Amino acid sequence: MKLKKVVAAVLVGTMCTSMTACGNDSSEGAKKSSAKGLQVAIWDENQEPGLSSILADFTEKTGIEAEIQVIPWDSYWTLLEAGAKGGDLPDVFWMHSNYSQKFMANDLLMDLTDKIEESDVIDLDNYYADITDLYQLDGKTYAIPKDYDTVALWYNKKMFDDAGIAYPDETWTWEKLAEVAKQLTKEDGSQYGFACPAGNNQDGYYNLIYDHGGFIVNEDKTASGWDNPKTIEAMKWFYDNVVSVSMPSQETMAENTPDVLLQSGKVAMVMQGSWMVAAHNQNEYTKENCDVAVLPMAEDGTRKSICNGLGWVASAATAKADDAWKLLEYLGSKEAQVKQAELGVTMSAYIGTSEDWVGCAPQFNLQAYLDMTEDMVIRPYTKSTKNWEDYSQETMVKVYTGEIAMEDACKDIAAYMNEQIEAEKQ
Repeated sequence: MKLKKVVAAVLVGTMCTSMTACGNDSSEGAKKSSAKGLQVAIWDENQEPGLSSILADFTEKTGIEAEIQVIPWDSYWTLLEAGAKGGDLPDVFWMHSNYSQKFMANDLLMDLTDKIEESDVIDLDNYYADITDLYQLDGKTYAIPKDYDTVALWYNKKMFDDAGIAYPDETWTWEKLAEVAKQLTKEDGSQYGFACPAGNNQDGYYNLIYDHGGFIVNEDKTASGWDNPKTIEAMKWFYDNVVSVSMPSQETMAENTPDVLLQSGKVAMVMQGSWMVAAHNQNEYTKENCDVAVLPMAEDGTRKSICNGLGWVASAATAKADDAWKLLEYLGSKEAQVKQAELGVTMSAYIGTSEDWVGCAPQFNLQAYLDMTEDMVIRPYTKSTKNWEDYSQETMVKVYTGEIAMEDACKDIAAYMNEQIEAEKQ
């Protein structure tokens, strides 16, 4: 297969890998709602059973019906944008940091500022400030924080045992990961030491970049960090020591996402967000053979995790505004957030409730995810995140497939990203 065809093929997989942060959906079509009550849209079928249980509690308490519609990630935003143009958004739905600025700026979301101020249930001080900030614009709040996530290292215990190698632990550095990944990679292609597709940023190389002093966007969101020397150094190291040595081809990883490769016994280690725990807990292979540890650290002991969090929002045009707010208020309550954690839906945004989440899958060391909260970095974003993140993923595919060098790619991404940031001012 010629290179251009390879790039075209892998882009399909690249664009929907790490973007599913806080949820990964494998369903082929939307699960239809009866539309009798509130329409609630999400994209992760793994979270649907637990959230439906929470919605049932809400209905029992209030008499207000609410039913979930699951729409796969790659269709979710297309349908929402079409609904926005036609004035037909769901009553309540998930919002992601990559799209929040656009939806808020275009007055598509219900302004919750006054409702929160008057509520005796919602106090924004109870949630992580970085998550709350994702859904605020011009002094107004448009979402109730749903969850937060961190990234950790999943590994195949059987592969480590067969090779006589000790499991990953808190002493591991990135150099140690590279060393072991190489040892666990077989020349015949039957097994690889690591997998991280070009599209995996939050649950991939972003963590390495920040560990090594680089960054994706500066603190005031006025300039890209992709051309920062430390960012380039980190990415060159990653490519030279892991990508080109111990990983399947980008085409293979586009056809089979890292979780699938782990669950099929093809790779020894992958980075996974906490939103993937429900999927692994439903897979017999990972339950029997895999576990999770904290991410490796830099030589100076820095161990960062890129974090993100979804928000529950309501359509500004919903005809059921009062009921929609009541649902948002309940979903953000301590009661509902504790249950979300206990059911293993995901870690909850309400501070102090995620300890309950650790027990949802006792065969895994989920404490590793909580340990990663000690030094979190909010997922990089600006008003045009979707544009420059798509471009960075497309460009990184070209590196992984050997079309361009890493340093050139990083500088190219920075130039494009800076153009997008400048255009945000217009």
